[in-house]
Order: sequence, then C-alpha cells, then structure tokens
Amino acid sequence: MKESEEIINALLKFRNERDWEQFHNPKDLAIGLSIEASELLEVFLWKKPEDANIEKVKEELADVFGYAFLLAEKYNFDVKQIVLDKIKLNEQKYPIDKSKGIAKKYEEL
Repeated sequence: MKESEEIINALLKFRNERDWEQFHNPKDLAIGLSIEASELLEVFLWKKPEDANIEKVKEELADVFGYAFLLAEKYNFDVKQIVLDKIKLNEQKYPIDKSKGIAKKYEEL
C-alpha cells in the first residue's frame, strides 16, 4: 500500500466512525483546508520563523495535509501523480536559466 493510501484510509476510518462524511463535500473540505492553512500561519504571526512553536507547526501542518488528502480522495486524485504533474508544469513555467535564485512569478521572468 502506498503511503498516501495509508494516510487516506486512516482519515476515512476516523471520519466514517464519526459519521462526518455528510460534512465533507469538496467545497467544505476546501474551506477547511484554507482555515487550517490560516491556523498554520498564525503559529508564525509576530515571530521570527525560528521562534515558532514547532509542535504547533506539526499539528497545523497535519491538519492541512488531512484536508488536502480528503479533498483529493473526493475527486479520486492520485496525490503522488498530481504533485508530480504540477512539478513538471512548474519546470516549464520556471526554467532554471531564468528562475534560479529569483523569487518572481513566471510571467515576470
């Protein structure tokens, strides 16, 4: 079993045991993902990155991943494949010779 399948199965088991699937439509999962990403940002608010509580970073990042995996599952996406596909797309948008060491959006290169 792939690691992503193991994670998704554990999330589905947790969700289904609580009868929460009824709340897990794609829209609400995307909203939840955004909220959890904001909670991750909050861990860094008004601090230097190295002063953030690393345990809170792990906890909030796990929530972000959880919602992302559940959203991917709703659409039957292969998590590994969609990430690899996006990397390939970004390789085209951000060729090394134009983007190395530069923090600009692709249309500004």
